[in-house]
Amino acid sequence: MPAKAAKIIPFRKKIHSLSFFSGAMGLDLGLEAEGIEPLLVSEIDKSCIATIRRNKPDLNVIGDIREYTPAQIRKAAGLGARDEIDLVVGGPPCQPFSTAGKRLSFEDIRGNVFLNFIEMIIQLKPKLAVIENVRGLLSAPLIHRPHQQRGRGFAPLTPEEMPGGALWFALNMLRTAKYGVSFNLYNAANFGAPQKRERVILIASRDGVSLPYLEPTHSKDGLMNLPRWRTVRQAIGKLKIKEHDFVKFPEKRLKYYRLLKAGQYWKHLPEHLQKEALGASYYAGGGKTGFLRRLPWDEASPTLVTHPAMPATDLAHPEEDRPLSVQEYKKLQEFPDSWHIEGKLLDQYRQVGNAVPISLGRAVGRHVMKYLNNEKFVVQTGFEYSRYKMTDHISWERNYLKTIEADKQSVLFA
Repeated sequence: MPAKAAKIIPFRKKIHSLSFFSGAMGLDLGLEAEGIEPLLVSEIDKSCIATIRRNKPDLNVIGDIREYTPAQIRKAAGLGARDEIDLVVGGPPCQPFSTAGKRLSFEDIRGNVFLNFIEMIIQLKPKLAVIENVRGLLSAPLIHRPHQQRGRGFAPLTPEEMPGGALWFALNMLRTAKYGVSFNLYNAANFGAPQKRERVILIASRDGVSLPYLEPTHSKDGLMNLPRWRTVRQAIGKLKIKEHDFVKFPEKRLKYYRLLKAGQYWKHLPEHLQKEALGASYYAGGGKTGFLRRLPWDEASPTLVTHPAMPATDLAHPEEDRPLSVQEYKKLQEFPDSWHIEGKLLDQYRQVGNAVPISLGRAVGRHVMKYLNNEKFVVQTGFEYSRYKMTDHISWERNYLKTIEADKQSVLFA
């Protein structure tokens, strides 16, 4: 019988990254699991810096990128002026783009950091850049015009003032520098995270190519022959820890939690208790699904927030009468057991709650490695990456330009 031919494993170059706004390094750990090693990280939050130094004592950590020139960043990373940079990655402060904020975008000082980051990418000239942000980036204006200064009697909104103007401006910066860009809104559950967490991932390539979208590994109902989404039970059901670290619910809230089962929330209470528990909020609009919410065992977790015991965003354990612990947060965000989170309890919740799930980071890492090693992508046609429409770069741009034209017409004929 002839000997079996040895499987040929393609040679993969060693890839390095420069990481900015690194937080607790969730995205970086995902990249590292796929073979991408950080040469340098940038962070200004003291608790995050302590976490990075505790777990990666040999990794160079710098502060605010606005205080460094590209040459200084190269030097801090151990790179010469002509050394190639494979990847620059970062999740700039997202508050200016959050739909819950004041929507001041780049007029806000934190928004300017976003622009600084894009300018730094352009000057560092990496082969690839990855920018991660919240969904609100897709609709945030570059310049906020007060509502009382819009409509009849006022000039039409400029492209910068339109919803999405901030992202449009950033895209033009990158494209002017000859970078090809693609982006989409991705649900981390589609990549193996036990959590329904949606994040914009933008990938820019120096050679002008628009990369295809990330390759999903899971789907909600097992569509396209992919495994189903991972569940809360799979993540924390067998977690064996003697002492959990968690904040406490006030006693008045525990009264209602004792009546709720896994996967239930305030609407599963008797109507008189619904009104009692929510007070004035009962009569407010919206689904209010975050009030008195116990996680389900056999579904993916809702998005982890930075505090699991705020009235409108409760994240209660499926059975125990308490919020999720920091240890359970780490499992749902897929941090290694050995990864220690520094700081006070609320600092720990915030760091883990703000992180990118490791599986989503790994999906980005696999994409980067395939591209830089000239490997073929698998394109899933028609896959629903998130629950929202027109979030991919092609349909988003088409809709943005259509909205600009419609606004001009509405003012013209007002």
